[in-house]
Amino acid sequence: MPQRYRRYSALVHHAGMPSTRLVTLLGATVRQQRHLRELSQRQLAALAGVSQAAVARIERGERAPTIPVLERMLAAMDVQLTVGVEPLDTHLDARMDALAARPIAERIAELDLDRLLDRLNDLPQVLTGSTAALLQGAPVPVEALEIAVRWQDSKVLTRWLERNYGQRWNARWGEFGGVWLEPEEPGEHRWSTRYGEIRATMCDELPETIEVRHGDRSYQVVPLVELELTEPRAADLLRRYRDRQSASAG
Repeated sequence: MPQRYRRYSALVHHAGMPSTRLVTLLGATVRQQRHLRELSQRQLAALAGVSQAAVARIERGERAPTIPVLERMLAAMDVQLTVGVEPLDTHLDARMDALAARPIAERIAELDLDRLLDRLNDLPQVLTGSTAALLQGAPVPVEALEIAVRWQDSKVLTRWLERNYGQRWNARWGEFGGVWLEPEEPGEHRWSTRYGEIRATMCDELPETIEVRHGDRSYQVVPLVELELTEPRAADLLRRYRDRQSASAG
């Protein structure tokens, strides 16, 4: 086994199971409040009576804090936790409703999609995932440019990432950087670049596409019917939106 693969496998094994949504939200809340008060992790740890390592793991979503520890950390920053409940994924429904009311051209401009695609013109790729769904009129959230890239073009992608300050997503630390850049290495195919975030689906052959136009530009996208068969996240969002539309009509 190559040395780089052994190192990565050891990191993944050490990281353990991924955190739940609630643990991630709690960690993000602690981190946000600490940044607002310009405290270091070490300073917050001293105020709350915990270790700096514990603060780091909680903020990364790797550790679920006990209620007493969480209360001490928040109290050290003069805030307290409030608890409420809502129907599952209500925030997602509200976001999709808001997106449905916005023009597609406005959303394309907000993502700076054309600029990033212009920079990728030497890389054979097609648009897939939530990006393709957006361009076909679906009001789904788009967090990054999603593309399909052939394995045979992985070195072209790697060279592009190197030129544009690419950093690969590090699942262990919950941030970009610290892992090997190349798509061939184990891990998520997700990178930050100087032009924005890119997520790639690596494949042997590019999927069939259709052409859609917005303004004076055309885009090659994977059709919605194919996305629902091959892209689980986009498929879940599309089904959720359709089910809500049907329920409203009924």
